[in-house]
Amino acid sequence: MDFLTPVDAAAPRVRNSYQAHVRWGARDVTVGGDAPVRVQSMTNTDTVDAIGTAIQVKELALAGSEMVRITVNTPEAAQAVPYIREQLDRMGIDVPLVGDFHYNGHRLLTEFPACAEALSKYRINPGNVGKGDKRDRQFGQMIEAAVRWNKAVRIGVNWGSLDQELLAGLMDENSRRAVPWDAKPVMYQALITSAVESAKLAESMGLAPEQIILSCKVSGVQDLISVYRALSQRCRYALHLGLTEAGMGTKGTVASSAALAVLLQEGIGDTIRVSLTPQPGEARTQEVVVASEILQALGLRSFVPSVTACPGCGRTTSTTFQELTKQIDDFLRAQMPVWRKQYPGVEAMKVAVMGCIVNGPGESKHADIGISLPGTGEAPAAPVYIDGEKSVTLRGDNIAQEFQVIVENYIAKRFGAAAIA
Repeated sequence: MDFLTPVDAAAPRVRNSYQAHVRWGARDVTVGGDAPVRVQSMTNTDTVDAIGTAIQVKELALAGSEMVRITVNTPEAAQAVPYIREQLDRMGIDVPLVGDFHYNGHRLLTEFPACAEALSKYRINPGNVGKGDKRDRQFGQMIEAAVRWNKAVRIGVNWGSLDQELLAGLMDENSRRAVPWDAKPVMYQALITSAVESAKLAESMGLAPEQIILSCKVSGVQDLISVYRALSQRCRYALHLGLTEAGMGTKGTVASSAALAVLLQEGIGDTIRVSLTPQPGEARTQEVVVASEILQALGLRSFVPSVTACPGCGRTTSTTFQELTKQIDDFLRAQMPVWRKQYPGVEAMKVAVMGCIVNGPGESKHADIGISLPGTGEAPAAPVYIDGEKSVTLRGDNIAQEFQVIVENYIAKRFGAAAIA
């Protein structure tokens, strides 16, 4: 069958948003515009524990989080923020800190100027900054702090803490329609209206539109897609994506991937967080890994060398290739904080660890460096391919260690300073 025209290659659409700057010292994390889609995360430590919080922030930053949000909910937490920043600076971690404020943020930012200065961005929830006459005044105090200290602001609406006065007004308006909408579209409208109107109010108080990031968090995949499609048509503010309570483990990972992939492919979203509930004993950094993998799978960014591996079948009853794949993947991730500085471009490298002769040689040839391990009943030999050409065949009990050395040597040769020069 002949094709009249070539098949179009799929690619995410170009985003069209203002560009915010989230700064600390010489570090300037751009969000929106032509900047890469940014990964961020949040600590789950008690912020009053400055050392413990700083350690977790460092772990998240080294895992790839480009901004880290911390809870600022009490005077004690606000007092701890400058010390957290100081500890991070001493460790050489310049990741910007985002303060998460609810209910009393106006007071904390006003009464603790050192906290306001140490943070790089403020997260404001317009649903709980106050009611009635207090709302605009207390919201205004937070915006005044952002203007004074030249900080970016995320106006983050959440359907679990939506402005009830606004929702009630829209519900009353809906009841007067000839054909009232269902409740869910009214909820969508309330989320979007709260975010956009709060942003316009912040602008009227002196905050530049480029320093405003919006989010409308919900917990359902289709709800998130619906809200953000509409929100992106209503404004050009940079947008933060994420399900508000994605869940634990596989459920949270799949739900976040499904929702974020659709929106990012449509050119919607400038920064993301995957809000995973950690399983017992699981590192907080797992949500950073998942967020990075989503962006890398879509071709939007490269964070670590990708490892292609077959799932295994009756031809691969040995677990050797599974063990080697995990070993190589763990090794690459552990080395990336150093390699990012030492070997620019290494994050785009492709590695293949395959389990038998069916697809092993072919996948290995397509990768930058690959190994095809012997399947059940195959000759005990593992050919290694470098840049599409067979380089060497490994045999014996130390295949894993020998292949890791080959990978290290390849990286140094291809991405080292001499290769760049």
